[in-house]
Amino acid sequence: MRESDRTEQLEPALVHHIVNTLGWRGLRPLQEQAVEPLVAGEDAVLLAPTAGGKTEAACFPLLSRMHSAPWTGTSVLYVCPLKALLNNLLPRIETYTSWLGRTAALWHGDTPSGARKRILAARPDVLLTTPESLEAMLVSVNVDHTSFFSGLRAVVVDEVHAFAGDDRGWHLLAVLERLQKVVKRPVQRVGLSATVGNPEDLLTWLQGSGAGRRPGRVVAPHLTPSTAVGPATSPPPGDIQLDYVGSLENAATVISALHRGEKRLVFCESRRLVEELGAELRSRGVTTFLSHASLSLDERRRAETAFVEERDCVIVSTSTLELGIDVGDLDRVIQIDAPSSVASFLQRIGRTGRRPGTSRNCLFLALDEAGLLSAAGLLLQWSRGWVEPVVAPPEPRHIVAQQLLALCLQEGSVGSNLWQEWWNGLGPFGRPAEPILKYLLAEGYLDQDGGLLFIGPEAERRFGHRHFMNLTAVFTAPPQFTVLQGRTEIGRTDPSLLTEQITGPRRLLLAGRNWQVTYIDWQRKRCFVEPVDGGGKAKWSGAGFGRGASYELVRAVREVLLGAVPPVNLTKRAQGCLEEAREHFMERVHPGGTLIVREHEKAGQLRWWTWAGHRANATLAATLDSVTVPGQRINDHWVRLRDDLTPGDWKHAREGAAERLALPDIDEKAVRGLKFGDALPPRLAEATLAIRLADLTSAAAVLSEQARFTGKAA
Repeated sequence: MRESDRTEQLEPALVHHIVNTLGWRGLRPLQEQAVEPLVAGEDAVLLAPTAGGKTEAACFPLLSRMHSAPWTGTSVLYVCPLKALLNNLLPRIETYTSWLGRTAALWHGDTPSGARKRILAARPDVLLTTPESLEAMLVSVNVDHTSFFSGLRAVVVDEVHAFAGDDRGWHLLAVLERLQKVVKRPVQRVGLSATVGNPEDLLTWLQGSGAGRRPGRVVAPHLTPSTAVGPATSPPPGDIQLDYVGSLENAATVISALHRGEKRLVFCESRRLVEELGAELRSRGVTTFLSHASLSLDERRRAETAFVEERDCVIVSTSTLELGIDVGDLDRVIQIDAPSSVASFLQRIGRTGRRPGTSRNCLFLALDEAGLLSAAGLLLQWSRGWVEPVVAPPEPRHIVAQQLLALCLQEGSVGSNLWQEWWNGLGPFGRPAEPILKYLLAEGYLDQDGGLLFIGPEAERRFGHRHFMNLTAVFTAPPQFTVLQGRTEIGRTDPSLLTEQITGPRRLLLAGRNWQVTYIDWQRKRCFVEPVDGGGKAKWSGAGFGRGASYELVRAVREVLLGAVPPVNLTKRAQGCLEEAREHFMERVHPGGTLIVREHEKAGQLRWWTWAGHRANATLAATLDSVTVPGQRINDHWVRLRDDLTPGDWKHAREGAAERLALPDIDEKAVRGLKFGDALPPRLAEATLAIRLADLTSAAAVLSEQARFTGKAA
């Protein structure tokens, strides 16, 4: 279909504003190709790089359907993973809806009660929200959800890949199925995503119970056959440089000296690094702003607004600015060490090169050898056109427990033989949920009377605080203290910074500034501070169960150590560090398989250098438990073996191991950290975490390789 034919499918008033108000000469390829399936009511996943026009590709056809049908009430939900992204999108979507005399509104955790009352009184045509807010609306006694959602026709899920690879994705799918049950009709589902390695699987996931029953397609005009399937024949376009600087202080020196007069966005992999780098840059006279999840909403908004308006400045961020939040006209992206995935890198580099005559660019600054190797391995995979497949976490039993409780809260009572119908046959929420339901009844989370299920006393005790608010979110936020200067909230900090033994005054580093603690309100978890010169510390506890690099990225690092070079610009410092790393690991990598090495500097420790990633190594340690050291801390690169291991013992242990792969052992702390894990039988909670920590495919691949003893063990 020609572009003119596609445009004719859009509402003429909308086309008029696209041409005359926006000043567009035509639609972008993604926007053109999305018109036909979305106007026809098909489900779809729209793929495009950052700033590829995905929001408009979804909104224009759906608004056209809304106008021509006509749809009434709140007919479109626009769901995002971040409140900040919703805040950023609202003005655009309000503009588009106004062209057709329609309205849009915002509802999330920061929306004031007055605004919510106005939304309930006059339903907007488009509601921008989060899965947690949708859940809260369904279970709230103040929202007549049957009436409010009665007009629902379509759901747009922005950054759908960010949901699909996480438990929030299972939660979102389950809530959408319940909404379909409420409105008694299928709801069109449209996902917006950056490039992923398995777009068809992502579409199937998004369709939920409608997969195979409803029409759906992937719209991705930027994907050619070479990028959609298999490795690329040449690296993607972009000006990429890899440098080794050796310390955060040196990184600050490089950033302050380079690209003066330009707007630079620097990504760090932790909040602590963001704070420390921000302070270093400010001490060098660089106009610097910060963004991360533990800064107050006002602090982040001030930083993002100022960054948009400034020219010669730097904003230092965690992944909070990786998604589609608009930070204005950006010149440079700088990455400290390496992001956790190629997909993240694609999001970040996509922030640049938006102006005519500019190209996408990223400068990597490695702080140490490990950071350099991680960056080199990631860039090697990126150059091949490889992107991680998005895979939903297996066995979401704790989400099933949460959904059973939420459904009973939503409906007041549910028929004990009818509860499965609320999820329309969606995999884990059907028959596999029956043992979980029995446990909820046995433990008092649910009660049963006259064939009806309803909330029990244990659920009231555990989750009833503040109208069951804790039941609406499936993620657990670690405890933090709110930091205030007078009445102004600056952000939140880890409680350990307030309890550790120190000499002298207690000082914090937050929002890139140093603060001295003046008073701690332990009961209300509040900390009062005043500004001070220097000496502040930043710290946050990481929740990272099962975190670590993937098999593919660690194997790419191994390739780099064996001589592969990513096709990017390596500085002389990076080249020198890379040569030192290759010499350092010379006896730990081999092209013909894996190595078992007696580590002299570690008092004779025997290590099996698998280069397999965290999850595969956890699986291997559990499978070969007769020859591995119990209770060892799992890492990405090696597994510790018994010091007295002989080649004969090793051969015997490996026989048939690939056919009897075992799931990793789970620590009690990890089980306690699983939200809603207490609502599961203990064995099911452990099994849920064990399967998520495992990588059976990669472990089997490692076991198929030859393993050589070297050094004293030979």
